[in-house]
Amino acid sequence: MTDVLKPLGQAAPGATTETDFYTVPASVMTTCSSLVICNRGASAGTVRVSVSVGGAATSNKDYLLYDKSVPANDYIALVIGITIKESDVMRVYASSGDFSFNLFGVETS
Repeated sequence: MTDVLKPLGQAAPGATTETDFYTVPASVMTTCSSLVICNRGASAGTVRVSVSVGGAATSNKDYLLYDKSVPANDYIALVIGITIKESDVMRVYASSGDFSFNLFGVETS
């Protein structure tokens, strides 16, 4: 088995648009260690983060965060420590276009 430590995903999605953020590649298992969400804007906003098994459409059971408030010009850093498998999809959503998402972890093949 080979482990590759790396940034798994980086995105600055458009406002109120659910965006595929990270999809686990074929023949890979991923451990997501941390997620940093930065609000670059002058107003507080909210974010959502979900993981859908096998890339299915997002449903209520998939949410890790739902309308989590992030203060203006601030960030939240989460140590999440979850393991997801081939074709699982992490999605992000933000109330404005002022957010950046960064996911870090290990891909094992």
